[in-house]
Amino acid sequence: MRFACDTGGTFTDLIVEDDDGTLSMFKAATTPEDPVLGVLNALTLAASKRNIDLPGLMAKGDMLIHGTTYAINAIITGNTAKTALLTTAGHPDILVLREGGRLEPFNFLVPYPKPYIPRALTFEVPERMDSHGQQVIPLDEEAVLSIIEKLKSKNVEAVAVCLLWSIANSSHEDRVGDLLAKHLPGIPYSLSHVLNPALREYRRASAVAIDASLKPLMTKYLGSLTERLSEVGFSGRTLVLTSQGGMIDAKELARQPIHAINSGPSMAPIAGRHYADLECEETNVIIADTGGTTYDVSLVRRGRIPKTRETWIGQPFRGHMTGFPSIDIKSVGAGGGSIARVDDGGILHVGPQSAGAEPGPVCYGSGGTEPTLTDACLVLGYLDPKYFLGGKMKLDVSSAEASIREKISEPLGLDLKAAAAAVVGVATENMVQAISEITVNQGIDPADAVLIGGGGAAGLNSTLIARRLGCPKLLIPETGAALSAYGAVMSDLTTEFRSMFFTTSEEWDLEGVNEILAGLEARCQSFVDGPGAGAVDHSIEFGVEARYASQVWEIDVPLRTGRFKGASDLDALVQDFHSVHKEIFAINDPDSIVEMVSWTASVSCRLRGGTAGQIKSGTLGDGVVAKRLAYFEQHGEMETPIQTLNSIDTKKTYSGPAIIETEFTTIVVDPQASFRLTENRSVIISP
Repeated sequence: MRFACDTGGTFTDLIVEDDDGTLSMFKAATTPEDPVLGVLNALTLAASKRNIDLPGLMAKGDMLIHGTTYAINAIITGNTAKTALLTTAGHPDILVLREGGRLEPFNFLVPYPKPYIPRALTFEVPERMDSHGQQVIPLDEEAVLSIIEKLKSKNVEAVAVCLLWSIANSSHEDRVGDLLAKHLPGIPYSLSHVLNPALREYRRASAVAIDASLKPLMTKYLGSLTERLSEVGFSGRTLVLTSQGGMIDAKELARQPIHAINSGPSMAPIAGRHYADLECEETNVIIADTGGTTYDVSLVRRGRIPKTRETWIGQPFRGHMTGFPSIDIKSVGAGGGSIARVDDGGILHVGPQSAGAEPGPVCYGSGGTEPTLTDACLVLGYLDPKYFLGGKMKLDVSSAEASIREKISEPLGLDLKAAAAAVVGVATENMVQAISEITVNQGIDPADAVLIGGGGAAGLNSTLIARRLGCPKLLIPETGAALSAYGAVMSDLTTEFRSMFFTTSEEWDLEGVNEILAGLEARCQSFVDGPGAGAVDHSIEFGVEARYASQVWEIDVPLRTGRFKGASDLDALVQDFHSVHKEIFAINDPDSIVEMVSWTASVSCRLRGGTAGQIKSGTLGDGVVAKRLAYFEQHGEMETPIQTLNSIDTKKTYSGPAIIETEFTTIVVDPQASFRLTENRSVIISP
């Protein structure tokens, strides 16, 4: 038995996979003050469903996969450890100078962003390596010891080390690490060449600073998770999802916690790709995961999930760059809990502020006073107040109506229903813009892609989003309400290794490239033999970061082979580079020299055989469960059929309006759309 648990901003999603492959899905409220409690609450619901106690359920489990927002939340709220940065003398302003441009070049009212680690906690180490790895200035160990004494006096809780050109020669950085371990025991530290051996000083420094600052917090959190799981009878393997779309052991993540920044959202495209392969012919897929707090958009482009190294925490250029490869995800503050408000100019806004899990939307009755998207959908008749979360939570319609009337309807001069519809409309537009931005940047026309809606709130307005984008098809999977958790069930044990080695297509160093690739492959094999031992299967994919001569930025190019035999292999790589460059930028320059900068190897170990199964369900039929009034813009109130997945005949196509209710989500099909249910219990809507 496997448990896959994704902790979101509002709900904690759990999918339990039995040994026969069947799935069960559960949701519990996230507990921000103690996220582990939310996990245990979801597991308790699963145990109760099986009429056993929690220890009885946990004793059956051999693996628990956990996705968490704990790391990113700590950074956003400023609850990370007090961290110092040690850098090469003469370069104390790496984090101050940063990289990139400005969102608003002529807006001088925006203050210059503060560095991730304050300048007062940045210390210069006398030493210097050049770009070829040759020592220019020897390491002054006495100066390092003096710095360590200053760190003690300042009660530093973690240390980040980023020395210039440590990626070419790491001996100085390694020695600083040895001195920290000996003279500052118990204080965690991170070394840039170990964590992120990539070109560009700011990215390495930013990555190592973020990683070090998370170590005390994440070590404690993951330790608490494993300990409390053990206390309730779990003796299996605990794994944590990473930003790269895989998972690693909890102990390993504690050593490099930066990998957990996009832990949960990275799984949605994994699940999306699976469902696209299962249900659709389209190779370009848009995955939109609608939670209570955020709207996360990702892509599958011709079967591959794009990654990016341009991951920012906060706004681009104003926030902090992770400097790490991550699933390319665009997140906006738009979800079921997004707060609606009218500004002093009479303009309606929805998000980015969210009511979250506490106090939640007004209709939850938990103290929320600001109207949200969920409140608006309840007022419109989309949600059944007696059947939210399968009847586990009752919604207060009158409070939602009062809030919408006071905060939205009266300020805008609209009647109640029109005001609620306006809230849905603005939220929809926010989501459309997020999708447009990421698809255009990846060279994808939404009109040529299928939209997959995931998350508990996806069904409320995904039909409107698909129509607005021109998508011919909207797919909402059976497990869509817990899409990231479902992706976790299918995820592999993964990691990536990287080495710097510069060569060009004109002065090609065949021997040097093959030596680098052999070293990367050996590291992958060590991973397979270590954490990946016992895997059903494994694969290794090689890649290179390359650019045209005189270009500033590199692009990722997959390698066809793990070794180069001759000129034909080089020619294939160059052609692949030209093709990828044209795909991204719409142009290429076949006559230019190609420079290869950094080489990568990604290893995946599959820990389960077969594919994920389906949720246990009753017998399919054909019949309307009930009817109720629902309001649709341009149509007004209409008597709308209410159906469940078990009431839909898979051999028929139905016309809207209709509302499809499950225990975990509600799918709204407006009068202009039609829908059908597939044999795999996915709802496909033609907008």
